[in-house]
Amino acid sequence: MKSQSLLVAPVQQFVQRFLIWLAIACFVSCLFSPNHLLGEEWEIINLAGTGKAGFRGDGGPAIEAELNNPFGVVRGPDGCIWFCEYSGNLVRRIDENGILTTVVGSGEKGYRGDGGPPRQASLNLPHEIRFGPDGKLYIVDMGNHVVRRVDLAKDRIDTIAGTGHPGYSGDGGPAIHAKMKQPHSIQFGPDGKLYICDIGNHAIRVVDLNTGLITTFAGGKPPGPTLDGSNLMNATWNGPRSMDFDKLGNMWLATREGNQVFRIDMTEQRVWHVAGTGKKGFSGHGGEPKLARLSGPKGIAVDSQGRVWLADTESHSVRRISEDGRTIDLIAGTGEAGDGPSGEALKGLLNRLHGIYVDRDDSILIGDSESHRIREFRLRK
Repeated sequence: MKSQSLLVAPVQQFVQRFLIWLAIACFVSCLFSPNHLLGEEWEIINLAGTGKAGFRGDGGPAIEAELNNPFGVVRGPDGCIWFCEYSGNLVRRIDENGILTTVVGSGEKGYRGDGGPPRQASLNLPHEIRFGPDGKLYIVDMGNHVVRRVDLAKDRIDTIAGTGHPGYSGDGGPAIHAKMKQPHSIQFGPDGKLYICDIGNHAIRVVDLNTGLITTFAGGKPPGPTLDGSNLMNATWNGPRSMDFDKLGNMWLATREGNQVFRIDMTEQRVWHVAGTGKKGFSGHGGEPKLARLSGPKGIAVDSQGRVWLADTESHSVRRISEDGRTIDLIAGTGEAGDGPSGEALKGLLNRLHGIYVDRDDSILIGDSESHRIREFRLRK
């Protein structure tokens, strides 16, 4: 009996010590997790899609519908969530009751329907959508090398920039006679003009909707590194992919092949490097943005506090640059591709997200493209 007692005591001591060390490890892990350091905890909520690619569910709950590679997503002036499907060649809407409706596109890949009802038109790999100051819907129809406009009141779709053929021409003339090459992103500037990431030409084009004329705002030269502090007219770009504007009127630009983020001072016409070393990767969380590695960022959005959100597509993650530009943090994703689950954002898997949008309450909407879902990120209370 004494020998058994002698054996039990060390085992009990080992178990007690193990449990103590385990508790300490868990505490330290929680203490130094990225969101704890931020004093924040974000959660993922699925808004639309089952995770299966397809076209099903119009007129029913968006969460039970099938989507096909959703990209750009916005909140419309009607209060609904709108998004485009890259592979579905559609624009769809989720109303405030969570019901899904297809608004633009027949589902057929092509380029027809101008002058007629949007639902009967064919699109070709739409990348992004925006609502203009005029309340109309604008679509980057990437595969057709055009931007199209939908007048919802008149139930009509038209091309407002591009000819339908790839190229680089037309500056100073009507936008509908100009050629672009695979335009990806659009955004309205504080001047009310429409800016276009003409990525195939490594250029940013701008359309004055009052005159219908198009010019090159930046780039248009062979791709190359973008130098910090360079004059806008002299700057070269390597895949200008996505853009947004902050409340001061500065343009923020993510370069896909360049794996970097830049701020363009619209007053001084100067370019400032903010994030990314230029090398592809997934590192630098919690550190200086310029020293971080990004992985093909394809979406960018600026919130009301001046923080810059990135859809870091090839790392399947959401990253955020602080308002003072001193840190970049990982908000969602693990760096691995996957589908969910809902819940804690840093544990949820994403799959090549593209569109990212700051909603009216500073929550974040994304088109989680190859998970075939529309998702929302919001702070846990």
